[in-house]
Amino acid sequence: MATEKTFTVAGTATNSDGTVKVRFANDLVARIKILNKNNCTNINLVELPRAMTKMEALQHLQTLGITAGDAGFAVANKLAEKAKVAKKGEVKIKATRVVAESKTPAIQEATA
Repeated sequence: MATEKTFTVAGTATNSDGTVKVRFANDLVARIKILNKNNCTNINLVELPRAMTKMEALQHLQTLGITAGDAGFAVANKLAEKAKVAKKGEVKIKATRVVAESKTPAIQEATA
């Protein structure tokens, strides 16, 4: 089974075309340099308390209060996308009835 990648930095940044995206990284300084080089603005990255998956990091960003404006919208959309992907992997089982083919005599008497 594959393990999910973890990150120590998460946040948002505005691309040069004006779109706001959620960003994940493991090195805060290097990520900021790359975003600056690509003309990104409104860079808001935070170091996470521990290494987290994207889903955990998005939930953490919401607890920090990143819920307003374009940044909040980007975080909420990405969280909904990740939740949908996580739910797709779930398996639902519906039990209709239990059929007992071989009952012991004590159980047959109790159910009769």
